[in-house]
Amino acid sequence: MNIFVALAFIWRLGSVPVSSRNEKALKRNGGREVGAFNSAVLALSHVAYYVVATIEGIYNPVFNRSVSIIGIVIYIAAAAALISVVTTLGRLWTVKIIINPIHPLIRSGLFSHFRHPNYFISIVPELIGFALAVNAYWTLVVGLPLYFIPLIIRIRQEEAAMWEAVEGYKDRMS
Repeated sequence: MNIFVALAFIWRLGSVPVSSRNEKALKRNGGREVGAFNSAVLALSHVAYYVVATIEGIYNPVFNRSVSIIGIVIYIAAAAALISVVTTLGRLWTVKIIINPIHPLIRSGLFSHFRHPNYFISIVPELIGFALAVNAYWTLVVGLPLYFIPLIIRIRQEEAAMWEAVEGYKDRMS
């Protein structure tokens, strides 16, 4: 479990420099941030979920290896989905909502099949997989619904910003 937790933390922290580089470039080219406060809350919620799940897993007196393996498989699938999202979005991908003045409508990769693949095919399965991998059942049952609060706010903010700024978004999403 310790190796998985360390690798999971490294994996997620590794996405921060990519996001930061893209954010700076988008802002230099006139991009504007939407929902900054909620983005901070969401990032803090993500870190808190990992920390609480890890602590719960450490103190869980019974460790179910089969559940852990299932969790790791889910986590790896979620990581692959994140790689796909980041690859598809390229320079547009950030952990924040940054809307470029000439923001294109993305219709390739997972975006051709799912409205918000970063959230529903990557982040939510990632959190489920992480909790199962460390046998943190209370974190999964209590923490995930709590995580949905800033996530739903985030999706609404992103939808409103995209609706307003991205040509063709209204047509595709109505």
